[in-house]
Amino acid sequence: MANRQSTRLPKSTTLTDVQLYVNGLPFILDRELLASKSAKVAAILDENPNQDLSYFLRDISPDTETFELVLRFCHGFEPQISTENVIPIIGLADYLEMTEAHCRNNLLRRALIFFEQEVLPSWNETIKALRVADDFLQQAVQLGLVDACFRSLIEKAVADPHLLGAPMKNLSCDEDSEDADDAYRPNARRKLFVIDWKSEDLTVLSLQLFDAIIRSMNQHGVPPEFVGSSVCQYTKRWVLSSTVGDETVSIYKRKTQRDVLEAVEKLLPYERGLVPCTLLFEMLRYAIVLEASSDCRTGFEIRIGKQLDQATVRDLLIPSQGYAKEVQYDIECLRRILRNFCGSYSPSSQFPGYIKVAELIEKFLAEIAADIDLKMNTFLSIVEMSAEVPTVTQRNSDGIYMAIDIYFHKHRYLTESEREQICRVLDCRKLSLEACEHAARNERLPLRVVVQALFAAQLHIRDTITREVALFPDDKIIIQGKMEEEVVAEDEAMVIKEMKIMSNKVMELERECLVMRKELQKSGSLPQHNNHNDKNKQKNEKPSMWKEMKRKFGCITSIHDCNCQVKKKKVHP
Repeated sequence: MANRQSTRLPKSTTLTDVQLYVNGLPFILDRELLASKSAKVAAILDENPNQDLSYFLRDISPDTETFELVLRFCHGFEPQISTENVIPIIGLADYLEMTEAHCRNNLLRRALIFFEQEVLPSWNETIKALRVADDFLQQAVQLGLVDACFRSLIEKAVADPHLLGAPMKNLSCDEDSEDADDAYRPNARRKLFVIDWKSEDLTVLSLQLFDAIIRSMNQHGVPPEFVGSSVCQYTKRWVLSSTVGDETVSIYKRKTQRDVLEAVEKLLPYERGLVPCTLLFEMLRYAIVLEASSDCRTGFEIRIGKQLDQATVRDLLIPSQGYAKEVQYDIECLRRILRNFCGSYSPSSQFPGYIKVAELIEKFLAEIAADIDLKMNTFLSIVEMSAEVPTVTQRNSDGIYMAIDIYFHKHRYLTESEREQICRVLDCRKLSLEACEHAARNERLPLRVVVQALFAAQLHIRDTITREVALFPDDKIIIQGKMEEEVVAEDEAMVIKEMKIMSNKVMELERECLVMRKELQKSGSLPQHNNHNDKNKQKNEKPSMWKEMKRKFGCITSIHDCNCQVKKKKVHP
């Protein structure tokens, strides 16, 4: 207690003769009262009654509140022991040797009874006590208090894993979540009698204590989905709550966050689906920005690779770090993740995730292709990376073609040679018929690719006809006959069209000839006859040259009366 507080002591106490400082605050000690409770002080005074006690606390650094509580106990006051101060009191009482052997009903025994009866049976109280113990960690470990708290928490976590929090939701890999929830139901009796009860979170602990308790839980068989959930909550609180790449963050905080990430990576389970893929990507981004160790980043990449089929396009947008602004995205990181995914599953296993990953890479490629600042080398690297997946899944390359078309549309400054270089990774043989037809009319593509698309389209048509013939072998002759009939019909329609054009031209010439004849008659160049003579003459004259031409071509004056006789080709049975 401070000097101003010494007047609050009972008047029957003896005069104090020792003054010492605890954390800068002065305290007045009574030798006799302190020696009556502390075997350590009594032994010092027995050897030398005039021994200076001002430095007897040099081996321990108690907080002022705990030291004042001990002094008040020595002066006869009842100790106010709570969850928050029980571990510091046990540590100071043990150092002063305030045992039952020296004095009956001493402080150490009282504090241990409170710790065993009030703290250890409760999950929340145990975590609160551990949180305070971080300031006296070395002594608490030596006294076995930390191990006692760990044993208590592990026993409760094994009996009811929901104390660690609900498992992280993963919609893609949560088929058995209902069975898991049924297997680990919280204690219904506790819920009935303590309605507002809520389990204390392990995230309040220091990294050293949290790391130790999680490792112990893994060793004692606590379900990994609940352990992983607790680890993720700890990461969100101490790392992910701040903005990634915030330059205002101090160097000390950046180092603390880096230490947390490197420790958390070792605690996360490797099983697929226990930690959401999006959260793993977020941790990886922070690890890159905070310059975590390569082992830490590799660990995140391996876990992501096991469940890459659950990622989204936004997850893949990992910005590149460093001074090279030419590269906007960390392509090498994505390549390693894709390699880990392909290495985790055999292509012969028909794993459906291959198709999802192929579609994911193609969507990601189409997303970044619209970026006008995207360099050609970066885009080409991603195209080459995405082209590897369809070879495993036997899918078409329509997604790659669409991304290339978008990139050409947004980057019109590309030269012909650069377009040729990008299109080298495009295999027209793997394009669908619709994509081939689109590519054949695409003016942005190089001429070589257009020709390849036309050839691929012809192959598609040929393969389609071959498959249909193979499916119906008895109808092969009928199909061929129908094809020949269609060809003849097309030829006939073409001839009729040409004859109609010819008929129109003949009619136009007749009109012009008639106009010229009338003009000549008006000018007197040709003799005019009466109608009766003209009719008799027309009967005796031969047909005109124009009518003769029309007759030979099989056409008459009206184009609607055209009836060209075209010989049809015989269809061989």
